[in-house]
Amino acid sequence: MLCFEPNKSVVSGRGGIGKCDDPISVHSIVHSTIPVFHHALPSGRCPIFLRVHFPVPDSTHHSTASHSSFPLPSNTTTRTVRTLVRFRLILSWTRQWRHDHASTTASMATVIVILLLLPLLPSTALAAFPYFLACGAASNVSFPGDSPARTFVPDAPFLSSAGRVPAVTSTGSNTIPPLYAAARAAGSGFSYSFADPDTATVNVSRVLRLHFFPFTSSSSVNLSSASFSVSVRDAYTLLSSFSPPRDGVVKEYFVPGDGSGEFRVKFTPDAGSTAFVSAIELFPAPPELLWRRPVKPVGALVDSVDVNAWPQQALETVYRLNVGGSKVTAANDTLWRTWLPDDPYFSSPRGLSQVNSTSTPIIYGTSIGYTREVAPDSVYKTQRAMNMASQQLFLTPGPFNLTWTFALPPPAPGSDSDYLVRLHWCDYSLVSSVVATGIVFDVYVAQRLASKDLDRNAADAAEQPNEAFYLDYAATAPTTGNLTISIGKSDKSDAGGMLNGLEIMKLRRADNLNSAGSHGRRKKILIGTLSAALGVAVLACALLCLLAVLRRRRQAPTPAPEEKESTQLPWSQHTQDGSSWVDMSNASGAGMTGGLHRMSMQLNISLADITAATENFNERNLIGVGGFGNVYSGVLRDGTRVAVKRAMRASKQGLPEFQTEIEVLSRIRHRHLVSLIGYCNEQSEMILVYEYMEKGTLRSHLYGSEEPPLSWKQRLEICIGAARGLHYLHTGYSENIIHRDVKSTNILLGDAFIAKVADFGLSRIGPSFGETHVSTAVKGSFGYLDPEYFKTQQLTDRSDVYSFGVVLFEVLCARTVIDQSLERDEINLAEWAVSLQQKGELAKITDPRIAGQVNGNSLRKFAETAEKCLADYGLDRPSMGDVLWNLEYCLQLQETHVNRDAFEDSGAVATQFPADVVVPRWVPSSTSFLMDDSVTDSGIANSKAFSQLSSGDGR
Repeated sequence: MLCFEPNKSVVSGRGGIGKCDDPISVHSIVHSTIPVFHHALPSGRCPIFLRVHFPVPDSTHHSTASHSSFPLPSNTTTRTVRTLVRFRLILSWTRQWRHDHASTTASMATVIVILLLLPLLPSTALAAFPYFLACGAASNVSFPGDSPARTFVPDAPFLSSAGRVPAVTSTGSNTIPPLYAAARAAGSGFSYSFADPDTATVNVSRVLRLHFFPFTSSSSVNLSSASFSVSVRDAYTLLSSFSPPRDGVVKEYFVPGDGSGEFRVKFTPDAGSTAFVSAIELFPAPPELLWRRPVKPVGALVDSVDVNAWPQQALETVYRLNVGGSKVTAANDTLWRTWLPDDPYFSSPRGLSQVNSTSTPIIYGTSIGYTREVAPDSVYKTQRAMNMASQQLFLTPGPFNLTWTFALPPPAPGSDSDYLVRLHWCDYSLVSSVVATGIVFDVYVAQRLASKDLDRNAADAAEQPNEAFYLDYAATAPTTGNLTISIGKSDKSDAGGMLNGLEIMKLRRADNLNSAGSHGRRKKILIGTLSAALGVAVLACALLCLLAVLRRRRQAPTPAPEEKESTQLPWSQHTQDGSSWVDMSNASGAGMTGGLHRMSMQLNISLADITAATENFNERNLIGVGGFGNVYSGVLRDGTRVAVKRAMRASKQGLPEFQTEIEVLSRIRHRHLVSLIGYCNEQSEMILVYEYMEKGTLRSHLYGSEEPPLSWKQRLEICIGAARGLHYLHTGYSENIIHRDVKSTNILLGDAFIAKVADFGLSRIGPSFGETHVSTAVKGSFGYLDPEYFKTQQLTDRSDVYSFGVVLFEVLCARTVIDQSLERDEINLAEWAVSLQQKGELAKITDPRIAGQVNGNSLRKFAETAEKCLADYGLDRPSMGDVLWNLEYCLQLQETHVNRDAFEDSGAVATQFPADVVVPRWVPSSTSFLMDDSVTDSGIANSKAFSQLSSGDGR
């Protein structure tokens, strides 16, 4: 209520009484410098009452100091006002009297008419946005350093019932940011109501940020145990039974406009709990920010029409990363967003990527909807790209991707599980100059191929270097596990891919779509599915009847083909196993899937059994992570303890390894080779199930863990066991198998430290009779790779011997094979150890924890054997049979303490031994070497691990 009365002063905030001889000017909030009218009031006492409604306080519109010159009453709310106009009343004091008493009545009438007509002014010029509220605060909280600057104002005028929703303050206000020193909290529901007058942007999303900081309060309200739900516009449930973390959190949402003129945010506490909020931000998103570009569905959403309706749904920001750069704070973003560094989420080896940056200005194609509001310059000016010059890239098995992994909660039944993934790119001249054709790469989203051969010069993307662009993908989160984003090298370009920024937003459908609406759609889909199934069944019956009639007409039986004995090896290109076939020639997903379904079902284990065995791949059962995927421990229904290796689906690099491992391990058995229990190939999952090795990897017992050190005798026995397994691979069949990835992490230890060689994904058949090598692409692990194989791409079984020689020195020294923190000469273990061995300085490379345990002759023979394995040329290296014989001799020297001169053990071993020495058996390298404990007559070792395979029912 504003009462203008002559000769009285103005009472601020309550209804003013002004002097009659002072003119009054009323201005629009937008046109604040143009007076609407200019009339004087009468000098006599003539009270005039004007009722004026204000939807929001002026101080919420930007952050200028003049906006608070006319404060509103604390109980003024937007619910009492539905006007689409906001105006400012400015009192200008002058002492000039230019009108007589007769004109005063007309002047006052003009004032009344104009004030009454002000609410009818067009609302498009009088927007109410943005809103920045400091909930529970008594004064403004300003952020002048932001660009643009922001001022958070007290929230009372927007609260549904301010008197019933108390403000709580922190007891440690000095250590808490001013914006979070107070909060609005209550044990009953409360809401905020905002005028949303901008009908011109009804199709533009509103950005809503809710700040929660559970501090310690002097009142009885306990914010730390608060649990509540948040909904907006009575249409979208944004949070359900939400408990903010102790360190605080900011939840960001994009809510579509509805043209109602009001935006309501409702807080509902759980039973017996409290709801609270620390700060609120609400403003319209720039039109170019969302839904300007088409969204590309991925995976299960490819054929879904539901994606077309996503612009009418809300989004929740889950992750926002500045890839390759540092943190971008709200002060450096025009929409006050925070972009986090990507390092915690980057899951590929660091050496395979490089961080690039540019100081050249970023180009935005405004004609196609690219502006700085989409992402700031600081995001596009840094990127992570493939390091195509890295030697490690050539040693990585299979195609390589840059991968980012994100933890997502498993979707609850009936809840949303769809995500909008936005990827940002900017191709600098620095990167484009690598090849003349520019950058072409593949994109994988949610473990599925999203874009094949993506070209920055594609239509509607970018036409020149340093031009920003982005793509949106629609994906469904995996029911278990993490969501991954990968950038892979394309076959059409010699350059690798890159990524500048990344955003993941969760779709929040309207409540009616998640309940009745979705139920109706499901009902229609079910009816349609049943109808189609019935039609197919009728057609199938008709076809079966026709085939039966035709078959009866054929009286002459077709002669059965003669049975032929298969001469193909189990791991050859096409393998016959009874009536089951596996096509090894097709490495694609479809070909592999078909082949595996034709494989003997004796090794197949259902996904349901594996999920139950691993407790739905629970993280507490995670025992290892490798290039193929995660490894979990589990217990099958019959009580067998197993190790479950689950492939990552971010790329195709695991398909050949998956197929090869099944092919090799399903046919061979040896005490020192890890046994395959079964496999699973359901629902796009690739899972291998092995016998469980209780002691883990050999490396974990040498360094990098708290395991007690192995004795010298244990180390020798482990090396002998691994050598037996490798020797069996090389000589156990008519054609040898080359492992190609021998390393300490692929030697597993079981009960009593029995060593077994594992991971046969890179294995392949060695040269045939009369051939010297196999020409193949280089694969292996950095630090273990045979240099001759690396240079010539000619593979022999001596490549395994070289890798095993590195393992021998790793066992002796108990250090990593590549250590960049050491001096230049000591970085590579193989080179360093060989140089010291040749100088006779064994003491410098021996693990000090076994000092005093090692017999000198045993150590000397061991080091000589390792040195010979590391010869530059394969012809100069011993066979694995020779290595095995030497290692067994080292063990005999250690156990019997044979006193021999140094020279006697430096060359070939003498044929005369003391009577108390048990001479190990030695077999020439060209013959098969089968230990007594290798295999049974059936080729399968009798152990608990294979109890379920020996039964006739299988899986």
